[in-house]
Amino acid sequence: MKKCKQLTPQEAAQLIEPGMNILVGGFGSNGHPIHIMNALAEQGTAGLSYVGNNVGEPGIGAGRLLRNKQIKHATGSFFTSNPEAVKAYQTGQLDVKVIPQGTLAEALRAGGVGVPAFYTPTAAGTAITEGDEVREFNGVPHVLVPAIRGDVSVVRAYRADEAGNLQYRMSEQNFNNAIAMAGDVVIAEVEEIVPVGQIPPEQIHTPGIFVDYLVQAHLTDDDIGFPDGVGGSPRKADDTRMAIARRALQELKPGMYTNLGVGIPTLVADLIKPEDNIVLQSENGMLGVGPAPTEGSALDFPVNAGKMPVTALPGTSYFDSSTSFGMIRGKHIDVAIMGGLEVAENGDFANWAVPGKPLLGVGGAMDLASGAKRLIVTMTHVNTDGSPKIVPRCTLPLTAYGVVDMVITDKAVFEFIDGQLTLTELMPGATLEEVRATTTAHFAEKLS
Repeated sequence: MKKCKQLTPQEAAQLIEPGMNILVGGFGSNGHPIHIMNALAEQGTAGLSYVGNNVGEPGIGAGRLLRNKQIKHATGSFFTSNPEAVKAYQTGQLDVKVIPQGTLAEALRAGGVGVPAFYTPTAAGTAITEGDEVREFNGVPHVLVPAIRGDVSVVRAYRADEAGNLQYRMSEQNFNNAIAMAGDVVIAEVEEIVPVGQIPPEQIHTPGIFVDYLVQAHLTDDDIGFPDGVGGSPRKADDTRMAIARRALQELKPGMYTNLGVGIPTLVADLIKPEDNIVLQSENGMLGVGPAPTEGSALDFPVNAGKMPVTALPGTSYFDSSTSFGMIRGKHIDVAIMGGLEVAENGDFANWAVPGKPLLGVGGAMDLASGAKRLIVTMTHVNTDGSPKIVPRCTLPLTAYGVVDMVITDKAVFEFIDGQLTLTELMPGATLEEVRATTTAHFAEKLS
């Protein structure tokens, strides 16, 4: 069996030349080849085209490349988590192409398996697919998406054997598996390299046929930016938001496979008890998400789609991003609960962009909005200026058309019954007159 050549991070960085198109694994710092990216930043190679879910975190890994102005063009799904990426885009330093997270994962997988392009319903008719080829299948518009390949792929795995077989740790598969398949040259940064045969065949996630070079590099909490424990920022849990979260929880039944978006939906996770038997899916590659840990290192836990450390419940499984969005796009998720900016009376939904505000990326929102069997939107009833969020027609860039099943706000619960927006419940403390006065959408009333 062949042996992969072993390199230092600096030697690996020398394989990347100015102007190359590089594919880089990771979900934030999770599963990100930080040491090779740091070496590439020190080397100063510029004019790079970068493909990854995001451009690292501020000053970490690929975030150093961005800070050094070494990246000319970036393709990914969510850059907002790195404020420096948003600023670079706004000042014209960085050219950006935004792709829905599931579409990005599938485009990378397609590039690795020799499929030149594919059709997906995700994002059809939205601003980010304007000008793309569209074709209808079973009456549903689908967008044609080209496959993605790169000159060099750089991934991070937990363990490799000398033949290049890779094993990932917990949620660190994310984009790494597809990216390892889609590069002309593939470099894997790993925690340890063991002799062939020490990784059981059934625990190999990326076969060595895809891997050309190995770099052994130890990862610490300081490397990933969480030096003081589990890291992250506290969730905002005021009474208004918690009331919405508690009402949303009532819609989840035992045995349901559920995805919770960022914002108010994240609070629902803290309310779920093990005996509720609700299985949470995180689109970065985890099924069976448990509560946030109370102590320990960020390297001790998987992360969720908000890049926050979480625990794993009994029966949890891990998988790559392509498989994760196959669950979503394939209608295997029973309920998605997502935050919202606007909902229209015809079920249109906007939650990813506000003109003039620093939002740069859709993440998995478009995939979830069109892929889940049932979509519940949670949001405050009005904006901070008092303007309504439930409107006749959305004015913000759309996430998806006609997909909303229920809206839960701090004032009311609306359902779409036979296609009609219908008020079905008042939240505690709210009055019917108040709801009518703060809702510009036309709606029916069916209060019990």
